[in-house]
Amino acid sequence: MIIFGTKGYLYQLAILTLVCGQCGNPSAHTLRKRVTKFTLFFVPLFPFSTKYATQCTFCGAEQRVTKEQAEQLQAQAAAGQGGQGYGQPQQQPYQS
Repeated sequence: MIIFGTKGYLYQLAILTLVCGQCGNPSAHTLRKRVTKFTLFFVPLFPFSTKYATQCTFCGAEQRVTKEQAEQLQAQAAAGQGGQGYGQPQQQPYQS
């Protein structure tokens, strides 16, 4: 008897201030990475699916982004932590 399946992992990569494409409010968005791994006897072996998305903390709308867009957003978040404050101009969300 062989027991196999999948297990999902959710990683929060960054928190960005963007204008939501759904509700139009400038609010915090979480950049998330969802990885699904193949398991054999409940041991995760290798990832077979990786997806990136942003989620609005105001309305809960989720928008899928590509890996390149996610890396760019993560770089923007890292650069914004240097000495940038709350008075920054709002960034526009990526449209799929």
